[in-house]
Amino acid sequence: MSTENKKSKPFKLRKLTQVQFIACGFLLMILFGALLLMLPISSRDGQWTGFLDALFTATSASCVTGLVVFDTFTHWSMLGQWILLILIQVGGLGFITIGVAFAVLFRRRIGLRQRYLLKESINAMEIGGIIKLWRNIVIGTALFEGIGALLLAFRFVPQFGWIRGIYYSLFHSVSAFCNAGFDLMGINESYSSFTGYVDDPLVNGVFCFLIIVGGLGFAVWRDLWMHRFHWKRYALHTKIVLTMTGILVVGGAILLYLVERNNTLAGADAATCFWASLFGSVTTRTAGFNTVDTGALTPAGKLLTIILMFIGGSPGSTAGGVKTTTIFVMILFIVDNLRNNSGCNVFHRRISDEVIKKASMVFGLNLALVLASSAIILATSNLAMEDVLFETVSAVSTVGMSTGITRDLNSIGKIAIILLMYCGRIGSMTFALSFMQRSTAQLCRLPEEKITIG
Repeated sequence: MSTENKKSKPFKLRKLTQVQFIACGFLLMILFGALLLMLPISSRDGQWTGFLDALFTATSASCVTGLVVFDTFTHWSMLGQWILLILIQVGGLGFITIGVAFAVLFRRRIGLRQRYLLKESINAMEIGGIIKLWRNIVIGTALFEGIGALLLAFRFVPQFGWIRGIYYSLFHSVSAFCNAGFDLMGINESYSSFTGYVDDPLVNGVFCFLIIVGGLGFAVWRDLWMHRFHWKRYALHTKIVLTMTGILVVGGAILLYLVERNNTLAGADAATCFWASLFGSVTTRTAGFNTVDTGALTPAGKLLTIILMFIGGSPGSTAGGVKTTTIFVMILFIVDNLRNNSGCNVFHRRISDEVIKKASMVFGLNLALVLASSAIILATSNLAMEDVLFETVSAVSTVGMSTGITRDLNSIGKIAIILLMYCGRIGSMTFALSFMQRSTAQLCRLPEEKITIG
């Protein structure tokens, strides 16, 4: 072929991989949301919102985090709040899931590539039955959010009237189920979240239910629906998720009460202590709401919250963090090796080496992101280290809890938090893989040599 023919041949862009497509899709959604939030019509005072602040808010909503540089009620107009609500819903379910919904609505054929993208987006274990699982996700989401909104209406309608009460019920039901952490309680006091409802059993109960259900994962939903209460029939994944969720919720609540009983819970009655401790344990699983002042927590309370935030929810859910299964596998691996057991076994099943390797990568990457971003923020600001560490873990785990320093971040700090929220939502390993070239298979293995560890 001549040189001229080579030059005339059109240049073909390399096709995006599945992880790259998802990463780029979330990025475009965030940028589009930021542009809409910048508009004067999106703010309550009719003024333009700076690009960095709009980008920060759009990222927080799309990545269902909840960290804010402005109080949601006092800064954003009704249109701005609806933009945030849409970003939360799309970000919680995944834009691929929403795209498939439109394809089904307009009777478009769902090809193999779309099915693989959907599988990657919802973190399903197999492509078989993926469309049926998608239908269950959409129906389940509508059902749970609808029930949550209906129950919350019994509290918010009497307090705010019919129109605003129904709107508040819907907004907070979606925000809680998607583990987003955005609230409109600035109508009472800016940045107050749900501190005025610390002893309210209805609000606390509904929120805890929505957060836990949203954080279990779509695959667990299907398993529970198919096998009801037959524990032995559950998949290993479901057993691990339910076990870890129970331990973290109950154990976290007990520990929070013990470290805060003489601080934020001092003088409170038994019912208030119960709901505050339970809500504090559940919301750290990436929801981001709070019923007590987070900044007033004891150092032990902050450390416990950081640990719970870092763990987060479960795979294939609206929650973030390194995930319950990751921590379970790593603890199991360490214990089995200390006992000199053969393999990593639990519930009469063996966990593959590939899963252990992936768990180590996820844990290591998230920890590296937290340490690196914390170092950058500390080097460019005068903020306290414990507050910065709290903020970065909250961002990478898409939690949204803060000790109050979000509004004090400089431009570098905001950019660092934006990147953390983005990485946390699409997955730290997904983010890393999106930049990696597919390596060619090695035909030979290099000589092995031992090194000293520990």
